[in-house]
Amino acid sequence: MLLGIKWLDPAYLQDQYGSVFIWLALLIVFVECGLFFPFLPGDTLLFALGLFIAGDGYSVVGVHNEAAELVIAVVILTAGAFAGNVAGYEIGRRLGPPLYQRDGRIIKRKYLDTTSQFFETHGNKALVIGRFVPFVRTYITVVAGVTLMPRRRFFLWSAVGAGLWVVSITLLGYFLGAAFPWLGDNIDYVTVAILAFTVVPIAYEWIKNRREHRRVQAGSTTEVESEPKPADLS
Repeated sequence: MLLGIKWLDPAYLQDQYGSVFIWLALLIVFVECGLFFPFLPGDTLLFALGLFIAGDGYSVVGVHNEAAELVIAVVILTAGAFAGNVAGYEIGRRLGPPLYQRDGRIIKRKYLDTTSQFFETHGNKALVIGRFVPFVRTYITVVAGVTLMPRRRFFLWSAVGAGLWVVSITLLGYFLGAAFPWLGDNIDYVTVAILAFTVVPIAYEWIKNRREHRRVQAGSTTEVESEPKPADLS
């Protein structure tokens, strides 16, 4: 699964850790949403959890009622996603410029620059939309902290984004798992499909930004060429 990286495989994690899977998912979601590790499988874990609940081989915290399991899972993971956001926001607010000046292996400047542009384009909605975009999901809260976004506004939109993200993807996994039970036995392929799908927003933003950059450059070149040359007074 995914070049043999077992911790990216929800089926492996569930098989190895059983009932602890929900808490492992909580930890991964928390870290992905605020601690600079964008390569974690947040989307796939949420979707897989919905599949597991729809199947009969897993119970959340010992509960054996699917409706109750869904509610408990959504509440726990929404809280984890929101807490991760708060951690990232406070780190960005306190460290600020040093994060931009350092171009490390994990905290790359290009990720922060891309996220800053995403934030400027979408404003408050970036905290909601960014939840569904890998990398942006990790860095958007740091950028909000660096730019000193008011805490009350950040907490509101971050909570909305966390709720929508967890609820939509977990329920999608649950309903698809209930409608197509065979998905639970082919979760590797489903995971790859989800990862491929999440790349689409990144590709779209990249293409749009490239076109905008080229348009601005072309406009600047035309403006320079059209400027009248000073008269020769000799």
